[in-house]
Amino acid sequence: MTRFADRLIDAVRRHGPLCVGIDPHAGRIPALFGGDTPEGIEAWGLAMIRACADRVACIKPQVALFERHGPDGMKALQSVACAAKDAGLIVLMDAKRGDIGSTAEGYAAAYLGKDAPFPCDALTVNPYMGLDTLEPYVREAEAHGKGVIVLVRTSNPGSADFQSRSLEGAPLYARVGEALAPLAARLIGESGWSGLMMVTGATGPAEARAIRQIAPTSLFLVPGYGAQGAAAEEAMAGFVNGPAGLEGGVVSASRSVNFPAGSEAATDVATWTGLVQAAIAAAQAELKTVMAPA
Repeated sequence: MTRFADRLIDAVRRHGPLCVGIDPHAGRIPALFGGDTPEGIEAWGLAMIRACADRVACIKPQVALFERHGPDGMKALQSVACAAKDAGLIVLMDAKRGDIGSTAEGYAAAYLGKDAPFPCDALTVNPYMGLDTLEPYVREAEAHGKGVIVLVRTSNPGSADFQSRSLEGAPLYARVGEALAPLAARLIGESGWSGLMMVTGATGPAEARAIRQIAPTSLFLVPGYGAQGAAAEEAMAGFVNGPAGLEGGVVSASRSVNFPAGSEAATDVATWTGLVQAAIAAAQAELKTVMAPA
C-alpha cells in the first residue's frame, strides 16, 4: 500500500504544487451548468474535474458549499469526489471536522474509511479539542494509506485571535505543531514526507517558515493564494529544496480558478473550459517562478 504522502509528493513533482479548490459559492455557478442548484453544482463540479485532470496534482472540495444544499448537495459532493478519483486526481476534502470519541470515529469512517461514502485521500481536521480527537483520523489513515490535514496557522484575518497567542513562551500555532510530531511520525512515507499535513496560510509566510523548523517532515496545505491576496513567494515560504526544486506541500487556489473573468457568462462548455484551464496555467506558471532550488 502506497502511503498518501508518497502519492502526493509524486503528483506534485509531476504537475507542480497547485491544488485547485472546488468551491461552488452561492450564486456563482454559471447558468450553463444549471446555476446554484444541486444539479448545477454537480454538473459544474464534474466539469471542473475534467478541466483539472492530467493538469494538477490534487483538488480540494469545500464540503460546506455542497452541504448547504442538503442531501442532494452531498450526493453532488459524492459524485464529484468519485469522478476525481476516477480521473487520477488526489482529493483533499476540506471539511474541518473536530470532535471527540465515537463522533470523530464516525467522521473518520465517512471520509477516510475503507468504504467511505465520500471518498478522499485526506481530510482537514480541527485540533482545538485535543490530540485524542485526532486519533480516529490517524488510525484510519494508517489503515488505508490516507492523510490527515490539521489546522495549524490559517489564512483568515482573525486567525491571530487565538493562534498567535503566547503559550508558555511560544505562539499557540507553534505548540500545536510541536504536539503533532508523534502523529506525523506514524504517517511518514518512503519519500521522507509525512501524510500528517498542516494548514499554513499563505498570508503568514514568517509563521510558515517557523512551522517548517518545528515540523520538517509534514507536508503543508497552503490556502490564501490568489483571490485572498498572497503571492507565490509567500505561499511557498515554508517549502524546502527537493529533487526538482522547492517542495513541501500544495498551494490552494479556489475562486481565482473556479471563476476566472468571463467564465460565469460563458455560453458553451468549450469556452468555459478554456478560461478555467487558462487560469490553472497562469497559477502554475506563477508558482513555477519560485520553485527553482535556492
